[in-house]
Amino acid sequence: MSAIATYGRMIKFSHSIFAMPFALSAAVLASRTVPVTALQVALIIGCMVTARSCAMGFNRIVDRHFDARNPRTAIREIPSGQISLRAAIAITVAAAASFVALAVALNPLCGWLSPVALGVVCGYSYAKRFTALVHLWLGVALGLAPIAVWVALTGTVAPLAGILAGAVATWVAGFDILYSLQDESFDRGQGLHSIPVALGERGAMGVSALLHLVTVGLLAAVPLLAPLGWGYWLGFVAIAGVLSYEHWIVRPGDLSRIDKAFFDLNGYVSLLFFAGVCVGTWVG
Repeated sequence: MSAIATYGRMIKFSHSIFAMPFALSAAVLASRTVPVTALQVALIIGCMVTARSCAMGFNRIVDRHFDARNPRTAIREIPSGQISLRAAIAITVAAAASFVALAVALNPLCGWLSPVALGVVCGYSYAKRFTALVHLWLGVALGLAPIAVWVALTGTVAPLAGILAGAVATWVAGFDILYSLQDESFDRGQGLHSIPVALGERGAMGVSALLHLVTVGLLAAVPLLAPLGWGYWLGFVAIAGVLSYEHWIVRPGDLSRIDKAFFDLNGYVSLLFFAGVCVGTWVG
């Protein structure tokens, strides 16, 4: 139990707030065309938790040597000895097996596709070894969530699910670029790849801002395929404001508020979207 609790800290379980609301938003939007049961929602939440736990555990395992050399990450659980490599592997494998089992319980198609999903989300951990597009890989990994929910509930992939996936992918890639600015010097010294390493601080911030502009555009397109009331547009305006503020507080030469931008503000984005979809669907 101690290892499991430490594992929970290792994988930053609280960061589930990023993708989970978008997955649940997809379920709300899908419910407009097909009936959705409480059991299906519970299974979706279980899949989200176990897939993310597996992916983050895998990341910490394969990156443990880099983490040990990086002063910012040397205190993480594996390099600092708080959790053994064997325990981390065991819990990561258990999370992967649980994800597959839950996916099968949703429907056979999800079961067949579950290894592909795990390959994408775990493959991210190796991306920075060969491409600066590692941030987009992470975005795609989280962007699979609304598509997976749509497949789970309807057995198909609708254009609306693709728009949601694109919004999540560009949003995540944008804020991951900002977060990786902290490791620009370390990554360059270790031969690792990232947008900050490739383009420098200002260039990376510009790419991040561009990606978030695309995010806003895609979110604005959602009501074109699923008419939503004023509640959605209220959330949309708030999201645009939060993303603008994120880029205002993270400036060239001043990364002191990276943590606030990364966790607090982006947590608000996902929650505002979920709230906007719920109000826009059920209230007006």
